[in-house]
Order: sequence, then C-alpha cells, then structure tokens
Amino acid sequence: MHPTARRAADDVLTGSREPVPVRCYDPPVAAAGALAPTLVWLHGGAFLAGGLGGPESDAFARALAARGVRVVAVDYPLAPLLSAGWPSPRRSVSGVPRERFPGQVHDVSAVLARVRATCAGPLLLGGASAGACLAAGTALAATTAAADGAPRIDGAVLAYGFFHARLPPRPRALRAKLRGRRRFTHTRWPVLAVNLNYTGSRALLDDPAAFPGGHRLTGFPPTLLLDAERDGMRASSGPFAADLAAAGVPLEHRVLPGAVHGFLGRPRERDFGVGVEVVARWSRSLAGCASPPA
Repeated sequence: MHPTARRAADDVLTGSREPVPVRCYDPPVAAAGALAPTLVWLHGGAFLAGGLGGPESDAFARALAARGVRVVAVDYPLAPLLSAGWPSPRRSVSGVPRERFPGQVHDVSAVLARVRATCAGPLLLGGASAGACLAAGTALAATTAAADGAPRIDGAVLAYGFFHARLPPRPRALRAKLRGRRRFTHTRWPVLAVNLNYTGSRALLDDPAAFPGGHRLTGFPPTLLLDAERDGMRASSGPFAADLAAAGVPLEHRVLPGAVHGFLGRPRERDFGVGVEVVARWSRSLAGCASPPA
C-alpha cells in the first residue's frame, strides 16, 4: 500500500481581487524529494460547481500526494449559476464570490506565482473537465505573458477536458461508445450554454485564455492528456492533442479503456487508481524522480 499524505493544510493566497482558498497536500517523507514536483490542481464542475472538499479535488490530491507529488488544490471562483439577469447566489458554498471569466485565469495565475516562489522542483498546472480547460487557458496565457514575469509552468496535466467553446462534432466511432445521460449533456448545445455562462459574452468565447482549442499553442508546456474512452469530450481533447503535436509540444496522450467522464472523482473505482498512477508517474518523470514503491 502507498503511505498517506503527511497533511492537508488549508491556506488563503492573494488573488486578483479576492483571497483564493487553497489546500496543500504534502507527500510522506519516504516519497518526497528535494525536487519533487508540485501540481496546482483545478477541479471540474462545468465552471459552476465543485470545491476543495469534493473527491475530484480532495481524494485525488491525497492519492497523488501519497505517490510523491505535492498538490495545491485551488478553490477558484465559480461562474454564476444562471445567465445574467436571473437570480443567483453571489458566493459559492465555500464563500468565494462567483464571477465570470477572466477572473478565474487571473486568480490561478496569482496562485501559480506564489507557489513557484516556494517550490524547488517542477511546477505543474492541471485540472479535470472544466478545470482542465481553465488550466490549459491559464497555461497558454502564461506563455504569452512570460516577458512580463508570469511564472514558468513546467508541465500541464489535463484530465478528460474540453478545450473548445463549441464542442467539435463527435465521430461516429466515439458516439457508439457513449452510455448514459452524458450522451445528451456532453453535446454541442449544452456545452455551449455552459461555456457562454462562464464567459458571459459571445465575443469572449474566442479568447484563447478561455478556450485554447483551435488557437496557436507554440510554447505550451509539456503535457499529459488523460482521457476516458467512453467520453464525448474526446471530441474536443482529440483535436487539442493534434494541435499540441503540431506545435511541437512534448505530449503523452493516454485514453483509459472503458473509462467514462469524471473517473478521478470516483475513488472507489479502478479507473481512479489507474489515473492517479499515470499522473504520478508522468509528473515525477519531469523531476527525474522514480515513482515510490507500492
């Protein structure tokens, strides 16, 4: 068995406008190293839901820290629950004020700058689903702002993400693999509605920091794309992988056979463990660290 993470400590870092809650997970002493990687992690939830206590954040971070990767999970601002003009709680359950893009990118960038100042090993940025989109958009923004002192990102971990404002057509072979409600919710118009709610503006849908798919990716950090075979979001991650490869970005693209969307949020299932192992191995490889023994 893997040892458990040494601790999970809550903290608050300075964001672009409001404090940003984070939760830090340290590896056990036996698995930690001077150059162990640090992953800044963003949960999913359609930009509307999720938080530090959800399994896609907490359970995943604990499992990854046990395998030698320090994790800083970010409680980034969520978008309003409904479109402008409709009543919506002003704050998420955790108390963070809700806001629309680009506040999320600014806050994650601020967290990255603080974490970069304290970590000796590689600094990675990653997320799942909508969190993967936010991570990719923030990473792309950092490549264009490097001359202005933006923190260097050494790698990106993107799990079952969507990267286009408008979901590309799902190939017939992919449609045949889909089961359950996500055959209908992970389609062009529902995804567009979620994304428009995130930006609040059709013009901002074309901003590469919001949805980097289809944009120039030169300078993007080395990337692990981790997908589920039975996931309609692969209609976006597949073309995004091709864009990364065309830009010369070092890329590992893994598709877990039989897996469905959201597997990093289901710690009792086999695909959760497989996914954590893939992320741990790839992350530690950037630091030249061998994975700790099981």
